[in-house]
Parts: sequence; C-alpha cells; structure tokens
Amino acid sequence: MGSQTLSPRHQDADDNDSADAVLATVRNNIGHLTLNRPQGLNALTLDMVRAMQDQLDAWALDDEIYAVVLRSSSEKAFCAGGDIRSLYDSHKNGLTVHLDFFFEEYALDLTIHRYRKPVMALMDGYVLGGGMGLAQGADLRVITERSRLGMPEVGIGYFPDVGGSYFLPRTPGELGIYLGVTGVQIGAADALYCGLADWYLNSKFLPLLDKELDQLTWNGNALRDLQSLLAKHGVQQLPDAPLQKLRPVIDHFFGLPDVLSIVQQLREVCIANSREWALITADLMDMRSPLAMSVTLEILRRGRHLPLEACFELELHLDRQWFERGDLIEGVRALLIDKDKNPQWSPPTLQALHAEYVASFFIGHEG
Repeated sequence: MGSQTLSPRHQDADDNDSADAVLATVRNNIGHLTLNRPQGLNALTLDMVRAMQDQLDAWALDDEIYAVVLRSSSEKAFCAGGDIRSLYDSHKNGLTVHLDFFFEEYALDLTIHRYRKPVMALMDGYVLGGGMGLAQGADLRVITERSRLGMPEVGIGYFPDVGGSYFLPRTPGELGIYLGVTGVQIGAADALYCGLADWYLNSKFLPLLDKELDQLTWNGNALRDLQSLLAKHGVQQLPDAPLQKLRPVIDHFFGLPDVLSIVQQLREVCIANSREWALITADLMDMRSPLAMSVTLEILRRGRHLPLEACFELELHLDRQWFERGDLIEGVRALLIDKDKNPQWSPPTLQALHAEYVASFFIGHEG
C-alpha cells in the first residue's frame, strides 16, 4: 500500500493544511504515521488526533501490520504540542472543541501506551507537550542530537497533561518534578538518563534506518527485530548528562513541601557550583504562573502513586475547570495572541496563592 492522506471527520476551517496533516503509509508490514504540519511544528489539532486514532484502530485489527512507526515529515519537530490557539478560540467562542480535544487526545495517548503491536517513535527535533504524550507510550522511543524534549505547559499557565502526571514522576528522584514545575527542555543525554527515551541515533542514520526498516526480515518477534535493528546504529546511554550532575540538588529542592519554599530556598543557595543554576531556576519560576506551578507540583506527586488510566482521569478533571479557573487563557493571550509577553497571572505571586485554592481543583477526584 502506498502513501495515503487520512481524511479527517471535520475539516478545520482556519487550517488549510489539515487535510494532509497526517499521512499513512504501509511498507514491509510496518504502518508509518507521519505528522505533516511542518509550518505549525506539527501542533496537534482535533482532526489530527482523530485521524491518528482511526488509523491506529484499523492497523490494530490488520494481521499484515506487524509494527507502527510514529514520525514527522520535518526535522525541526516531531510534535511541538497541541494547537493551543484553536483551543483558545473554541473557549472564547463558546464551543466545545477544547474539551473534545483533551478527551480524544488522551484516548489516543492511552491507545499508544496499550497498543498490542510494537510502536517506534522517531523523536527528532522538538518533542513538547502533546508530542511527549504521543511518544511516551511507544515501546521504542528514539532520539537524535536534534531532539529537545519538554513539558513546557507552566509557561502558558497550564499544567503537564497527556499522561505527564504519570511519566514525569516516574523519572529518577525529583527530576520529573523539576521538569514539570519549571517547564525546562532537555537534550538527548538527559532524556536517556531520565528514562524518557530508549535509544539515541545520530540523525544522519535516519535515512539508513528507513531503508533497513523496508528490508527488515521478520523473525516472529517484531519488538525484538526492531530492537536488533536499532542496536546496529544506536546507543542507550550517553555520557555527561547535565541532570545527572545536578541530581542531588534537584532532589533536595524539588522535594520541598511547596513551590514557594522551593523558590525561596533556591535564592538562598551559596554553594558556588550550584548557585548559578539555582538563581537561573528561581528567575525562570518567577515568570511562570504561580497557580500552574503549584497545581503541577500536586498533580505530579499524586500521579506518582496512580495507575496510568487514573492519571489521565485526574488530568481531565483539571481540564474541565482550567479554562474558567486556571491561567491558560491569560497565558495564551499574552504569549500567542497579543504577544505582549506580560501575562497577568491570578494570583500574581506565590505568596498570594493559598494552599486551599490549589486543593480546590482536586475536590471530587479521589486518588
């Protein structure tokens, strides 16, 4: 079967490239799903989510498909997240697209986590937010020297979702808490160290990998066959992961009871080799939404003890409130709409944020 364009159930009126934003190809018993919205760094729309879900459902039932590869047509980004602008517009216009999007996006992510055939994610370029949601459920998460991974939601007044409440707190120590609460991005060595990727492959080998996938001889265990192929060109560890060196101080600070304590103590660091990192981190957190950071800390700590499905349920529980009570709409306005880069967070400071208000978002959800 050759390349085909998936026809979305509903066309995005404001997105003229949505019709071919997801491409499906089958070669040598492998289903290739290619994100093909390069101008938007493959930011996910509801149509793209539905197209991917439909194709994965069909391939799951097709005995001629042995494995699936998730990939991008662009070397700049695997997927830079969800199309936040379309969700903002939906909320502002009184529509339900934003609520449908989260429900169906999480269902897609869960499908990948639970898929009965091996899934390989080629995480070349930016892998942010919704891109992490797609990739973290894959059996073989492949990164390159161009990969930049992150859950940057707190920067726009949101919290790590798409299963982030599950996979972030399962990184070593408090590293996932640090990544979620600050929204920082990491490169290949840190991604492997954190367990957020499985294989490192220099990008120059990607064309060769493609060729070898097309010529792969299947031996009855598709996952093992794919792993053997990756082992020819890739490695599973890289030296000099920055977070490995920072791990003791990160474990200390991001194990503190609340975000205000974290920021205050970061500013008091006087140990020479940690001071610069501590101040940079504190300055970054001062720019983030106090509410988003604090809710993030709580959801990640809860998620550490919850099964995957319960984490998605908790994230949806927050989503249902967040457009009305959270800081996302203001964050999108300041950073994407008006672009004044001066969001007026509510409340404006950590000192003004009461623990009871943070806790109120979790009322009605057990776990």
